[in-house]
Amino acid sequence: MKIRRIAGQFTVCKLDNSSDMDFSGEFCFAGKTDEEISFVCETERVPENTIEREDGWRAFRIEGVLDFSLIGILAKIAGLLADSGISIFAVSTYNTDYIMIKEEKWEKALGVLEKAGYEVS
Repeated sequence: MKIRRIAGQFTVCKLDNSSDMDFSGEFCFAGKTDEEISFVCETERVPENTIEREDGWRAFRIEGVLDFSLIGILAKIAGLLADSGISIFAVSTYNTDYIMIKEEKWEKALGVLEKAGYEVS
């Protein structure tokens, strides 16, 4: 399986409302529940109305469109990284999964995945 690095630094934000979300960047993800509004974006695009934030994330995506019937793809990657003491922040879209790793564990994470047979580009 192939994974592709995504250039840039990302921030995970908690917002008090959705009015300042900037969707003009190449990558961003929004989520709203009955408890919160979360927004993941390029660090330079963090909204003004952010009430909490976690900076220093890097990201990669699983290449290709993943069929909904596929089982365990994200779980396998998460397990490999967890076994190496690396936590993740995952975001899934209709097509694929995006996995975020803190900057200080980035190179180690890519090494773990390559050693497990993933093609990293």
